[in-house]
Amino acid sequence: MNVFDKAPIVDKEALVAPSASIIGNVHLGPGSSIWYGCVLRGDANTITVGAGTNIQDNSLVHVAKSNLNGKVLPTLIGDNVTIGNSAVLHGCTLEDESYIGASATVLDGAHVEKHAIVESGSLVRQNTRIPSGEVWGGNPARFLRKVTEEERAFFSTSAMDYSNLAQVHAAQNTKNLDETDFKKLLYKKNARDAEYDSLLNDDLTLSENHLPKAP
Repeated sequence: MNVFDKAPIVDKEALVAPSASIIGNVHLGPGSSIWYGCVLRGDANTITVGAGTNIQDNSLVHVAKSNLNGKVLPTLIGDNVTIGNSAVLHGCTLEDESYIGASATVLDGAHVEKHAIVESGSLVRQNTRIPSGEVWGGNPARFLRKVTEEERAFFSTSAMDYSNLAQVHAAQNTKNLDETDFKKLLYKKNARDAEYDSLLNDDLTLSENHLPKAP
């Protein structure tokens, strides 16, 4: 959706799920995927999503025109970033191949460097910087440990897996419900309705048989 004089710019290879909302000054790179129920609202500033990044179901991405110090706060998300379900991102920066866990919140001016992890459910407070190769978690988020080699390899693997999965969903979303499929669905619905009516009639008959007889 356009807002003011700004319109989203979505690469032709990006997936925007049917129930996601992309509003205003939003730029989506190739191979990125915005999943079901997400809202990316670029009304007061810019949202940029790089290539191969996935923003999973029900996540919210917003921006700030400025903070109390007058600093302009767009939301900048790099390449091959994984953002878990129901995350909230507001006026922050996520570098390439960073990882934001499900239901985490990253607030204004926060900066998550490359190969850093924010654990699920964590709150990254304003103007916090998470260095590369570190795992942070908690409320407020704090340093927990260093990223393992297995986790470091997972960053690109996770992004690739979601890019491949997005292609499957994109293909399914372009399919029309043809006449044969429609007839099958209609037949199933009518069959269920007939079964329900039959059960309802049986219940009514049973209830009538147990009613006391009139004198």
